[in-house]
Amino acid sequence: MGWFELLTEMIDLRSFSNLWFWIALAVMWSTASHWVLGVPYDMVMRAGRYGGQAEEDLEDVVRVNVNRLLYIADVSGLWLMGLGSFILTVLGLSGFLYDLQFMQALFLMAFPMSIVWMLSMRTARGIRATGLSGADLRRKLRLHRVMVQVIGMISIFITAMWGMFQIMTANLPDILFKPLG
Repeated sequence: MGWFELLTEMIDLRSFSNLWFWIALAVMWSTASHWVLGVPYDMVMRAGRYGGQAEEDLEDVVRVNVNRLLYIADVSGLWLMGLGSFILTVLGLSGFLYDLQFMQALFLMAFPMSIVWMLSMRTARGIRATGLSGADLRRKLRLHRVMVQVIGMISIFITAMWGMFQIMTANLPDILFKPLG
């Protein structure tokens, strides 16, 4: 196998049969469930375990990240929502209407992350409105993380089922019309 064939095999746009797509999907959901509102989850665990300075650090980082997220949402949230909706529409239509597998894969990654983004905004607004701290703040962050993980599991399951369907239907004519003997 020459270097060109190797390179085109590694950068194949048939996403669901490409190992790099599945690695990217796993990394995306792993990162999304580790960084809760921009705060690493090990910081939440450390605050619950040790309290004191770790608890204060957690509250400070959460306050900064909540204020940052809500500032972005308040200043340019409408534009971001419009742009995000446009991108999701383009990915969805070009992927599923025009049967472009690469766009389907991007849509199956981006759509659930848009749900996570809306969930993050809701959680951030709830934290700011109630002024949570201590154990209540950790409980809210833990609940948010579990919800992100549930969204991730459902997303990975749907993506895997759709990917298997795409691979099977792409290879189906070869299987059905293979000459005997």
